[in-house]
Amino acid sequence: MRVRGVAAVVRRDLIVAVGSKAVVLPAIVVPVVLLVGLPLLAGLLPRYATSVGDLQLLLDSLPAGAVAGLSDDPGLLAAELAVTYVLAPMVLLVPVLFASVVAADGIAGEKERHTLEGLLLTPLSDRELAVAKLLAAWVPAVAVGLLGAALYAGVANLAVGTQVGRAVLPTPEFLLMTLWVGPTFAAMALGAVSLVSVRVETTQAAFQLGGVVVIPVVGLLVVQTTGVLLLSVWLLAAAGAVALVVASGLIALVTRSLSRPRLGARLR
Repeated sequence: MRVRGVAAVVRRDLIVAVGSKAVVLPAIVVPVVLLVGLPLLAGLLPRYATSVGDLQLLLDSLPAGAVAGLSDDPGLLAAELAVTYVLAPMVLLVPVLFASVVAADGIAGEKERHTLEGLLLTPLSDRELAVAKLLAAWVPAVAVGLLGAALYAGVANLAVGTQVGRAVLPTPEFLLMTLWVGPTFAAMALGAVSLVSVRVETTQAAFQLGGVVVIPVVGLLVVQTTGVLLLSVWLLAAAGAVALVVASGLIALVTRSLSRPRLGARLR
């Protein structure tokens, strides 16, 4: 594989992505709202909450060892549960959404801007071109996800940890979400959106049709918040493994779809 050629395409795609408002705005707005605003709001819970309320089901599902380490004050307990369990899966949305936006722009956006023809004329093989396109979306998505998780943990520790008297993050579950589930979910989202992006003509259409990629993350949020299923270390490890298998299948399909004959036939 010609690494320098692949790196050149990756660098080109990243420059284009950074110059696109459709990519940059979600990369800034989503982390700020989800990873800064929400933990800051959770920090206000000790002032107003007199009980754990709707979080009781989640509290009941926690193992005895985890409960023993939580605060006895209802307000502080609610705030800690909010940032460590209820809101923590939000860190998965950032890499998933970023990978989806960049993947949609990198394929359907190229067709929309009529710049895909130039890429097809490069000396890179179809496989090398596909690898470059996938890496250009996945690598920055993982990087943004890691930065977003660090930002969330920092804000949560300032807003809630200072009131509890100790750092509330990172927990083992949070680290696993950040380092394992986030990257694998981003790869799965990347594969799904890229597969759609090959078949549509506009970035907006690709992102809309590929919007289902957030469903797994929303599902994790719902089952944990309602206390139906606790996102334990083992469950998160399994979720990441399943996402990796699904991503591998989707990326294999994308690699076959990103061939010159198939892409050339779709050019206007």
